[in-house]
Amino acid sequence: MPRLLPRFAALCTFVLALCAPDRDAQARDITIDLTDPIVSITTGFTGTDLLLYGAVREPGDLVVVVRGPARDEIVRRKEKVFGVWVNRDELTFDKVPSYYRIASNRPLEEFMNSADADRLQIGLGNLDLRAKVSGKLLPEAPYEFRQGLVRNLQRLGLYMTEPDNVVFLSEQLFRTRLRFPANVSVGTFTIEVYLFQRGALKSTATTLLTVRKFGIEAQVYDLAHRYSLAYGVLAVIIAVVAGWAANAAFRKG
Repeated sequence: MPRLLPRFAALCTFVLALCAPDRDAQARDITIDLTDPIVSITTGFTGTDLLLYGAVREPGDLVVVVRGPARDEIVRRKEKVFGVWVNRDELTFDKVPSYYRIASNRPLEEFMNSADADRLQIGLGNLDLRAKVSGKLLPEAPYEFRQGLVRNLQRLGLYMTEPDNVVFLSEQLFRTRLRFPANVSVGTFTIEVYLFQRGALKSTATTLLTVRKFGIEAQVYDLAHRYSLAYGVLAVIIAVVAGWAANAAFRKG
């Protein structure tokens, strides 16, 4: 709680400043902050919740969009062959957000038009998910593969849409709770807040969140990514030694 007091005090100062005329008012239509701008993944990490809060100059509708670092994703289609499920086809999607979460104060279709949703890529159906074959991007990804990609990421808890999860504490103050599961990727996350008034986009605000590994988890992660060959050799050696030790103990017993 003591860590939150300075941030809430800053918000109160902002709200009071809203009442004063200012030439730079356009830049302060909306302001946001996080309870913690860094998520540290340690041993036993089971996920975490963060609180995003802020203030607006004038009441309106809010949309919070969180995007994780981009990465390639492979989607495989399975078919049953002689009673056994096997992978028959696969497609690689280019630079897919590893995490995508939408929160709003009410359902998007009640205040946002389809043109804005498509332009801002707000909504699972509006994401620009590009597939590639042999390094070349396809004009359009096959529908079943696209749906399979989104469905897989939803099942992992990495893609989510939450209408009514942005709560107004007053006409100007708001908050929303963001959930990051245990399998969240490390890297920089972009959090964008869109303010709509009478169906039109009024203003936006952006902040960043860093997800990083900490302690022994960070050392193992760094070794695996920076020295992949050495990591692979070390893993094989450890597996061989562990197998030999278990076999020796079994024979001795």
